[in-house]
Amino acid sequence: MIQETDWDGRYRQEDTPWDKGEPAPGLVDWLKKNQLDPRSRVLVPGCGRGHDASAWAKAGFETTAMDLSDRALNDARESYDSLPNLAFCPGDFLHEQPKDPYDLVFEHTLFCAIAPDSRETYASSLVRWLRPGGHFLAIHFVFPLSEQGPPYGADREEIIRRFEPNFQLLEDWSPRSFKERQSEERMFWWQKKP
Repeated sequence: MIQETDWDGRYRQEDTPWDKGEPAPGLVDWLKKNQLDPRSRVLVPGCGRGHDASAWAKAGFETTAMDLSDRALNDARESYDSLPNLAFCPGDFLHEQPKDPYDLVFEHTLFCAIAPDSRETYASSLVRWLRPGGHFLAIHFVFPLSEQGPPYGADREEIIRRFEPNFQLLEDWSPRSFKERQSEERMFWWQKKP
């Protein structure tokens, strides 16, 4: 078993190389090009300091952002608390039960942060958090799997294998990324099977 990461400690020590201080470029592009029901409820698990969640809220969606780290959530609230349709909540995406499943789950740098031996739990959790017919939009790191991490690598085939039993892959592509992540990210758009 791979040792769990002390996320709160990493935020306290500013050891957060994944935090670029702004929403993922691929998400920003996607939100400009795609029309969703404006009543859609969006969950952003592993939200960190809330940059991606803020992009959803600014686009008009009721957005819930969740993280294990209280420090990250406090930083997120300081930056984005003025957005009325954005809530930051402590929570464990892998083990909690949602009261009311969401229409869409968006993730960026969460799957790669979870130890490979817990990825099946991640895929099962996603099923619980999404309503039937709901959508899953993800930006995943794609590079060789290693036992050292996070981030832990994955390839396109593993990602598809993990989610395909319960989700239909609608599209995947190489998104616009932060400069240092070019060619390391792949974006996936899934729909939960009935």
